[in-house]
Amino acid sequence: MKENISVEFPVSLSKMIFKSRPNRFILHCYSEETNSLEIVHLADPGRLKELLLEGTIVYVLPSANPNRKTKWTAMLVESCGVFVSINTAYPNKLAEKMLKEAIIPELAEYKWVRSEYTLGNSRWDFLLEHKDGTLLLLEVKSVTLAEKGIGMFPDAVTKRGTKHVQEITEIHQRGQLKTAILFIAQREDIKLITSAPHIDDKFAEALIAAENAGVHLIGYNCILTKEKISWNQVVPVIAKNTFL
Repeated sequence: MKENISVEFPVSLSKMIFKSRPNRFILHCYSEETNSLEIVHLADPGRLKELLLEGTIVYVLPSANPNRKTKWTAMLVESCGVFVSINTAYPNKLAEKMLKEAIIPELAEYKWVRSEYTLGNSRWDFLLEHKDGTLLLLEVKSVTLAEKGIGMFPDAVTKRGTKHVQEITEIHQRGQLKTAILFIAQREDIKLITSAPHIDDKFAEALIAAENAGVHLIGYNCILTKEKISWNQVVPVIAKNTFL
């Protein structure tokens, strides 16, 4: 696999200090530069309670749109000595870049066809095509929750995520398309990915059923810097969490 496949951030990130989270999509962060409390957009609906502790360093991206209500978007936090992405858009951008170049080993024989593909009542992250014409439906899940090198998904109850896993399992069982779920750890210290039944037992059950049905589970972690997010290395995915 090619090395150093990255998605760079458009401009330099600014450093702020996390103070509070009034709702799922807004952070209040203190900026030493402006000596004021700034309103920051959060593009990650997860709980993130292990990451967003008062006083945590948050790196934010300034908005290029002067008419946007929030001037900043949260990108990274510092946690346990590593940068962790708290922006779910960028792992998907990185995955799309890898898929278009066909350099993910497990999917190297497939070419990218479309992003945001609609099938049935759901929209899926990617549609791929094998050189023999077989189509593959790929769903991406971003992992931020970690404990002792074990990444767990989700970090909050996700009815939508459970529904997607159940639907992709049904599609696989019907033989309609090939299927896979790609878990992208948004931090480099994750060495294994599994479910989080203590947070969402329904999702855990659905993921175990998907694995048993033959849905391909793939995992990778990423390296984050203040300049970019980079594809790193393969991480095993085990649906049933036996580590709690």
